[in-house]
Amino acid sequence: MAAHQLGWSRSKLNRVENARLLPSAEDIGNACDLYGVDSSGKAGLIQLGKDAGKRGWWTAYSDVFTGSYIALESEATAIRMWEPTLVPGLLQSEDYAREIICATRPELASPDIDRRVDARMARKINLLGSHAPTVHALLDEGILHKPVGSPGLTARQLDHILQVAAWPNVTIQVLPLAAGAHGGMEGGFSVLSFDDEDPDVGYVEGPAGDVYVEATDQVRRLMLTFERILNICLSPEKSAELITAARSEHDLP
Repeated sequence: MAAHQLGWSRSKLNRVENARLLPSAEDIGNACDLYGVDSSGKAGLIQLGKDAGKRGWWTAYSDVFTGSYIALESEATAIRMWEPTLVPGLLQSEDYAREIICATRPELASPDIDRRVDARMARKINLLGSHAPTVHALLDEGILHKPVGSPGLTARQLDHILQVAAWPNVTIQVLPLAAGAHGGMEGGFSVLSFDDEDPDVGYVEGPAGDVYVEATDQVRRLMLTFERILNICLSPEKSAELITAARSEHDLP
């Protein structure tokens, strides 16, 4: 299968074939090699891809967004996410994002860190406008109490979460520590849904790389896990109260 030989997900191949996802220059080059396109044709197709890519904001950050997730995220009509360890990227403030990137990628030089922070902030464009997806984020309460960076930084991050939670397309709920053991303890994940014939896509990010979950039974398992976590989360209103209370722990003296 072409998707397997190219190292692509099936959803990515389907979207490329139906002109709903622009492949990177590397993707185009690999596809040309697979199908035996000569060097001049390959060069022309790569340039055509670069010209077409000017329409997608994320292509300006191709050095940061190396996979197809951001393109998929930009087309999703619904994003469900569960995060047990840190504020998810779409909800991060600039200062919080910088601290997380510095902590997880200590080998990066300052310009590279700035670049990644800018890219992460640019992702928030997906949450705005008439075609913005609905976002339902479930957060473990431990995230609210974990101090990150200088005094006051976490307080500002929690303020940012409360601000975003007030947007009409965003729902944020907190899983309280009192819930004990639960189905989401194996790690965080996202599920993207689309307003077309394409099936849902699961996504798991980790130190070893990105994993796209597309098999129907595996995606169903992620959705069931999300629903089970949701069932023991606080309501959005109670969650906001808990976030506000946690914020006071991180205020400046």
